[in-house]
Amino acid sequence: MDYKNSTQDAENTTVTRNVPELYEETGNVYESIVILSKRANQLSTKLKEELNSKLAEFASTSDNLEEVFENREQIEISRFYERLPKPVAVSISEFQSSNVYYRRPEENN
Repeated sequence: MDYKNSTQDAENTTVTRNVPELYEETGNVYESIVILSKRANQLSTKLKEELNSKLAEFASTSDNLEEVFENREQIEISRFYERLPKPVAVSISEFQSSNVYYRRPEENN
């Protein structure tokens, strides 16, 4: 996933949103929120899979508490992912720039 390019417009801090802007895209605020939440779940799942695959390289086969040590690369990877904008912020920025594809199943009948 090219998360770096999709997060350029997303905010790292909390921002108050204008509800009528969410209404303009779909004509229904609740439908817009459902679309945003589904997209945020997709982003979150992909991000978690990517992080777990990178951290799996550092997993040890023995689970001794005495053998636990800090791995500098593992800490840097974790810090990088912590600094990224949250999936909700990315989904909102994608939605407002019309980069989210959605469809209404009842219209296809």
